[in-house]
Amino acid sequence: MEENLQRRVRLRPVDLARPHGLSTQAVRNYEEAGILPAAERTESGYRTYTPLHAHALATFLALLPGHGHRTATAIMRAVNRGAADEALLLIDESHAQLLEDRRTLRAVESALRDLGPEAGESGPPGSPAATFIGPLADQLGLRPATLRTWEAAGLVRPRRDPLTGYRVYGEADVRDARLVHQLRRGGYLLEQIAPLLDQVRAAGGLAPLEAALTDWHSRLAAGGRALLTGAAELDAYLREREEPEAQPQERSKPDLAR
Repeated sequence: MEENLQRRVRLRPVDLARPHGLSTQAVRNYEEAGILPAAERTESGYRTYTPLHAHALATFLALLPGHGHRTATAIMRAVNRGAADEALLLIDESHAQLLEDRRTLRAVESALRDLGPEAGESGPPGSPAATFIGPLADQLGLRPATLRTWEAAGLVRPRRDPLTGYRVYGEADVRDARLVHQLRRGGYLLEQIAPLLDQVRAAGGLAPLEAALTDWHSRLAAGGRALLTGAAELDAYLREREEPEAQPQERSKPDLAR
């Protein structure tokens, strides 16, 4: 039985690099990292690749947007050493992280809706510009110790009155406390809430956060599509690696019975 002609084609590093705008050194680095299967060497020591190596490179580049460099590298290393199950586990973990990100976004949106207009930057008509820990705790139905715990975790950042040393909660602090309260009621841990509050603070408050949430939705959608694109390319690469050393004519022979 003749060797698969595809596997007899010999490619240079530049042949792999040029279609993707990469340097030949990048191709060599990817091989050394295990992203590509080991290349054969000529008698003079030059690397020679095959279409399988080219497919491995295309697969890695397709995995990058959805998984990131570290995970995409780990996936390719696992596949190239024959540990497909390990690669699939890594893919599952990326999908699980995307699902968790989607749930977090929904929780933020729900919490912001629950806050209502009284959590806006200006507060409700007649509301005081600042409050203290006791009144705020009463307003939220919490113990003051809970607010102090949130402060220790960096979730609320009241200033201190320079004369009395009492905690003074401004409008932004009240907003943050209300948002933490809603998320805690939704079952989120303090360490999960911290990055969400960073989003609110970076946006300058609740009103400008709408654009950030829209962007967040777009990024999650793009991430989901990237995972699908990477999965399709990886499936094709796995199939190519599993192909028997059959004659190409046998695989492409038309069905004469049709």
